[in-house]
Amino acid sequence: MKTEQRNELAAEVRADFEKRREERRGRELQWRLNMNFLRGDQYCAVTRKGNIEDEARNYYWQEREVFNHLAPIIETRMAKLGRVKPVMGVMPAGGTQKDVFAAKTAAKILDAAGNRLALDAIAMQVTMWSEACGTAFYKITWETGLGLCLGETEGRKVYEGDVGLTACPPFEIYPDCQDADTLAGARSLIHARAVPVKFIAEKWGANVAAEPDCGRENAAHLIERYDLPDAKSPNGRLTVVAGADVLHDGPLPYINGADGARGFPFVMQRSIELPGSFWGVSVLERAIPVQRAYNAVKNRKQEFLNRISMGVLAVEDGSCDTDNLEEEGLNPGKVVVYRAGSNPPAMMDTGRLPSELIVEEERLLSEFIGISGVSEIMRNSGLPQSNISGIALQLLIEQDDTRLSVTAELMKKAVRGTAAQILRLYRQFASTPRIGRIADKDGAPEVFYWSKSDVGADEVYFVSDSGVTETPAQRRNMVFELLRAGLLHNEDGKLDNSARVKVLDMLGFGMWENAQDLNALHVKRAVLENQRLEKGETPPSEIDEHGLHIVEHTRYLLANECADAVKERIVAHIRLHKGMQGVGD
Repeated sequence: MKTEQRNELAAEVRADFEKRREERRGRELQWRLNMNFLRGDQYCAVTRKGNIEDEARNYYWQEREVFNHLAPIIETRMAKLGRVKPVMGVMPAGGTQKDVFAAKTAAKILDAAGNRLALDAIAMQVTMWSEACGTAFYKITWETGLGLCLGETEGRKVYEGDVGLTACPPFEIYPDCQDADTLAGARSLIHARAVPVKFIAEKWGANVAAEPDCGRENAAHLIERYDLPDAKSPNGRLTVVAGADVLHDGPLPYINGADGARGFPFVMQRSIELPGSFWGVSVLERAIPVQRAYNAVKNRKQEFLNRISMGVLAVEDGSCDTDNLEEEGLNPGKVVVYRAGSNPPAMMDTGRLPSELIVEEERLLSEFIGISGVSEIMRNSGLPQSNISGIALQLLIEQDDTRLSVTAELMKKAVRGTAAQILRLYRQFASTPRIGRIADKDGAPEVFYWSKSDVGADEVYFVSDSGVTETPAQRRNMVFELLRAGLLHNEDGKLDNSARVKVLDMLGFGMWENAQDLNALHVKRAVLENQRLEKGETPPSEIDEHGLHIVEHTRYLLANECADAVKERIVAHIRLHKGMQGVGD
């Protein structure tokens, strides 16, 4: 691209960025106001000029204390949403045993990637942004500088590359359409952030001048514009601009959409969806007017109490030294000298605290609960001071959980979309065989080898879901109820070893049992034998549980289309198991 064309492209991208920033200005002011109220700066407002300015006192003596109820509301919601830790699986691409095994391998890859990327921590960071501003984003990229070092080329180390995952606040995202209901409804997206000019020079090799309006010293705006595929650009377009320089211009780099499509490397998470709007809504937006009214009531109440406790002096003009009284007041033992014939200073009757202030304060506290969905039980971490039955208390708790269930579902949807993009990037870029490390259900380390051919499916689902409506205590009570009902006992009415291991695992004490379930180990060994029999002969062992092996090998034959030679080996292997069955009994 010629220099003139590059300059025109850079100017066009920056103009597009400024246009989108102006279109989003009103929403950004609301986010900034939310952040101010959340951290306790609550005497500010959005002016007609489109700025956030501090509100001045009407009188110098006016109380301006902040009684922040918004921060505990967000903290409580975050504590409840922090329970959402779903275990993800991958749907097999077909019904064959090979497809099932590939899906299990993909689930292990996803588990290993989640541990390496600290997915739970990033999910909580994204959730904090979405709770504060209503919207937040995951950014899923392929980083060539991650992974194992493969060697050196021209004095530079070469790495195998790996997935990178970051949390993006909504301040950095600029869609082309503010009315799109979903991320897929936008045709173009800009990710703009202030980065040090030193970082741009190291990564892109461009010397860019610092921009004073970035809010950071020695920094410039790094603008990445993502355009979805169209007739003109079948693979989409990614343009990266910093200052007046075009750092990159080419097709979208990632095949991260469904059915091999290229898309945005972002997944959006919203706290509350708003129809007809790209951006979600935070409960803070609804609670800010209540917080203003509550601060006003509490401060007026405190001012009245100050008048009652400190009093208001009435002094006849010219009767005494008013400057001294104003400075020192009527302290105990004070000698007040006043002019003969005049009235001495006296305390005015300020009356009693109006009951309306107390009633209004209680009403506003109730309104906090109605707007935020955080009740007295959740906010105070204690029971209400009233006689209430256990059933009624359980119903109140379930109602609290119901208010949060919508946000929890949106959170899980974003995590699922992020996991799918991680698998698609591995399928695109993981060209060399890799080693994965995970912990199995008993906490023992498990090492496995995989390559991109093992990522044959990317449809992620939740195997188990510890949501907001299920606490550890509730799960334990459920297990005890099943035990008392005898539903976990075998036909002899006893709890066998296999069931005992599962019960301990459900109670959270699975690590107490160092040995895995013996039947599960036999099944796992039989699955490995199936894979070995695809390549050659594998004799059975004397320690095998032959009945389980026969069932697993037969299932493999029925579920897969195997070559004739493989069928003969598996059938011969099954005959050996049958011949050894019963020996030594």
